[in-house]
Amino acid sequence: MESLCFSPSRSPFHAGFFNTEVFKTSSSNAVKCSRLKPSIYATLSKQGVEILPSVDNISRVLPSTAPAPVPLLRVSPSSLQCESGRLLPNENLGRGVVAEGTLNAMEYLTNILASKVYDVAYESPLQLATKLSERWGVNIWLKREDLQPVFSFKLRGAYNMMAKLPKEQLERGVICSSAGNHAQGVALSAQKLGCNAVIAMPVTTPEIKWKSVERLGATVVLIGDSYDEAQTYAKKRAEEEGRTFVPPFDHPDVIIGQGTVGMEIVKQMKGPIEAIFVPVGGGGLIAGIAAYMKRVSPEVKIIGVEPFDANAMALSLHHDQRVMLDQVGGFADGVAVKVVGEETFRLCSELIDGVVLVGRDAICASIKDMFEEKRSILEPAGALALAGAEAYCKYYGLKGANVVAVTSGANMNFDRLRLVTELADVGRRREAVLATYIQEEPGSFKQFCELVGPLNITEFKYRCILDKQEALVLYRQDIFYVLPFILQKGKEYVYWPSIFCCFTITTKYVSFSFSYFL
Repeated sequence: MESLCFSPSRSPFHAGFFNTEVFKTSSSNAVKCSRLKPSIYATLSKQGVEILPSVDNISRVLPSTAPAPVPLLRVSPSSLQCESGRLLPNENLGRGVVAEGTLNAMEYLTNILASKVYDVAYESPLQLATKLSERWGVNIWLKREDLQPVFSFKLRGAYNMMAKLPKEQLERGVICSSAGNHAQGVALSAQKLGCNAVIAMPVTTPEIKWKSVERLGATVVLIGDSYDEAQTYAKKRAEEEGRTFVPPFDHPDVIIGQGTVGMEIVKQMKGPIEAIFVPVGGGGLIAGIAAYMKRVSPEVKIIGVEPFDANAMALSLHHDQRVMLDQVGGFADGVAVKVVGEETFRLCSELIDGVVLVGRDAICASIKDMFEEKRSILEPAGALALAGAEAYCKYYGLKGANVVAVTSGANMNFDRLRLVTELADVGRRREAVLATYIQEEPGSFKQFCELVGPLNITEFKYRCILDKQEALVLYRQDIFYVLPFILQKGKEYVYWPSIFCCFTITTKYVSFSFSYFL
């Protein structure tokens, strides 16, 4: 049994932007937690990597003098759903209030212009996607943040914050918690600045990711089963060792660093821009881009893009307050956050035009589009803006305009490529994945084969469920064969509310259902 004893961490926010002595320590009671170390973790141990037991069952005791924090409204991602591509407008656009201790618009603008990110980051190219532009009928420009040294925009914010730290703080080192791109950004920034960096990552982090961080010279600590547990450990260790905690998005200097993406777009784009589509997780990238664009080119729409199952910003704007998702989808893991940042939400509620939502299949289709266009493979979060731009342009019939999509990252796990490939054609409506149950009795499978025989089936799976005396059949087929086949065979009902149709065919043995999004 191993235990950790620590005090709650200090806030990462500056009390004042130009004040370097800004961190305040908590006087709260120590927190204790313990958990057995599973023996399997020992097999993962590598030189330079610490593997610690998970932080579990944590209870915080607030000081009696501190007011209790206002609990966040807990909501389900499914509580706000709409057709893909429809803009969920920000009703508070232009009504922001600058709170005490936060930066105003001019301070954000001037600090973005003076940012130090180019000591380590590139000015990423803005490229016209010619094939996609012809297909969509608009000029689609790709802001290639996937070409940065760590294949992600995260380097900008991490370095901008760390480069502003006083020398004595850098000497004490930095620490962060991340399962992906932010970790690499902090590690490379620390290498450039010559300071020690510790990166806390969940034990579920793929080996390829933590090894890439380790190669940059950082000390990797594998701890906990989730990002929240890794973050708890990182903040506790920052408190104990005097390290600076580098947050992934909710800090003015991080937002300023990400805002240089918007500055570059203005510099590189010669014609008028209709809209810039930005992937949204915690909100740092879109807040930074909006902070610059809305002061320089206020007519340009700044539109966030989120997955249907990770729509924390859309729901926060909808409720006019930060909310906490009760669950979050993990496919686009780079944007899978339950709560957006406090400062990022303040900026977004004032500056962005709204959010569009897209599904997993559309994201996979955009990954394939990017490969066919530029021979680059984006991660799901990196292709999010491209999927949102396409859905928006199709929904509103946009033609001839200039739209920009930020391709934010390319740290794709190789073992996910097969899933992406399978879902890409579904996202393009070229294939359908269908499922049905049949009775596990003589003649039922023959009857099923006769029913679907005319279809162009590309993959077929059959699973027998012994305790229910029935079988699950999954199969894929060319989408263009489905509707003619169903219309010939007859249908029990049609439900057509403008976005999808459902068909059911019933025989003696088989009930076959099919849903098709138009």
